Amino acid sequence: MKTLNKALALMAIASSSAAFAATDFNTLDVDGSGTISQSEASVDAKLMSMFSELDTDQNGELSKEEFSKA
Repeated sequence: MKTLNKALALMAIASSSAAFAATDFNTLDVDGSGTISQSEASVDAKLMSMFSELDTDQNGELSKEEFSKA
């Protein structure tokens, strides 16, 4: 049981670290398309909660300009 708890704790730390690391546009734009898709934004819960508001042209992606308003 202790091994399971340790494994779960490490997974939680790793996933939260990844989320905090992905806070700038270029890091989130994994495919280098120049926009952030909903799939790419899904690693950041705060960004996902604001995605619809930020996507002012409603094309399902965030441009650098839209992202800068976050």
